[in-house]
Amino acid sequence: MLAVVRGRPKQRLVLTDEERQVLTGWTRRRKSAQALALRARIVLACAGEGGLRSNTDVAAAERVSLPTVGKWRQRFLEKRLDGLGDEPRPGGPRTITDEQVEQVLVATLERSPHSATHWSRASMAAETGLSRSSVGRIWKALRLQPHRNDEFKISNDPLFVDKVRDVVGLYLDPPEKAIVLCVDEKSQIQALDRSAPVLPMMPGMPERRTHDYVRHGITTLFAALNVATGEVIGQIHRRHRATEFKKFLARLDREVPAELDVHLICDNYGTHKAPIIVKWLAAHPRFHMHFTPTYSSWRGEVERWFGLLTDQQLRRGVHKSIAALEKSIRDWVTAWNEDPKPFVWTKTAGSWNDSPHI
Repeated sequence: MLAVVRGRPKQRLVLTDEERQVLTGWTRRRKSAQALALRARIVLACAGEGGLRSNTDVAAAERVSLPTVGKWRQRFLEKRLDGLGDEPRPGGPRTITDEQVEQVLVATLERSPHSATHWSRASMAAETGLSRSSVGRIWKALRLQPHRNDEFKISNDPLFVDKVRDVVGLYLDPPEKAIVLCVDEKSQIQALDRSAPVLPMMPGMPERRTHDYVRHGITTLFAALNVATGEVIGQIHRRHRATEFKKFLARLDREVPAELDVHLICDNYGTHKAPIIVKWLAAHPRFHMHFTPTYSSWRGEVERWFGLLTDQQLRRGVHKSIAALEKSIRDWVTAWNEDPKPFVWTKTAGSWNDSPHI
C-alpha cells in the first residue's frame, strides 16, 4: 500500500560532517546568541529522517511557528551556514566613528569653548568637524544637555541634621493629641493689571496677553497648612512684620481646639523669632516652634502649597486693585479647603533632597 504524501515536496536537507559539527557547537555554547542557537537546532532537526523531516514536526518539537522553520530551512539550503546569520539592516553605513563620539564626549565634559561658558551645537560642530545634527544626536544618546544648568544651596546651619530630623519626624510620625501646622507668609504678592485686555484662547491659538503690566500694590498672605488633612488657615495683611505674624498666631489659637498642642514648622525669617513672638509663645505654652535649617525653607510643605497658589491663581491673574487680588486669594483658599489634598512626605531624614508631593 502506498503512503500518501500531502503538501509540497521538500528539498532534501543533508548536512556534511563539518556542518553538523559546527551546528552542534552553536547549540551547546552557552555564550552563543540564543537566536543563532535556535536556528541551529531547527536545521539539525530538519536534517532528520534523511533530510526530509516535515516542517510541522520540527515546529512542534522546537515550539516555534511553521513559517519560522520554513524560513531558516530555506535560508540554509540557499546559503548553508552563512544563511543563519542576520541580514544587514537597511540604511546607509555608519559615518561617525567611535573616536569622533569620544571626542565630542571628552570636549563636552572636560572643557569649555574659548569664547563661551558652555558648548552649543554650532560651536561643537566647528570644534569637531561634525554637523550640528550629528552633535545633537550624540548629545541626545549620551543624555548630555550643555544648555541647561541647575542651582543648589548648601546649608551652613550647624544644627542641620538635628533640625531635619525634627521637621521630617513631625511629617512622618506626628505626635498624638496635637496638630502639626506648616506656617509661612507669602509676601510681595503684586496686584498686576495688563496694559491691554487679555485676548482669549482660540482654536490653534493660545491665550495672549501683553508683556507689560500696571502695578496696583502688594499684599501678604499668612498661611498655616495642616500637615495631616491639607486644610489651610489663611490671613491676609498688607504688611508682614512681627505684629502681623502675632495676629496670625492669635487666630490659630482661636481656631485650633484648646485640648490640642500646636506644633508650628517655620523657616528662619526674623519675623518668626522677634521678641514679641517669643513673649507671645511663652504665654501660650501649647504652641511649639520647629525651625527648618538655614537655606532650607523649602522643607516646609506650605512652600509647595504656595507654588500651587501661584500656578493656578496668581501668575496669570489680572487684578485691577489690591482688594480684587485679596478676594481672588481668599476665594482660592476657600475652594482648596472644600477638597483639601494633604502632602505626603515619602523620604526619610537621611536623604539630603527630601521633598513633598501630593
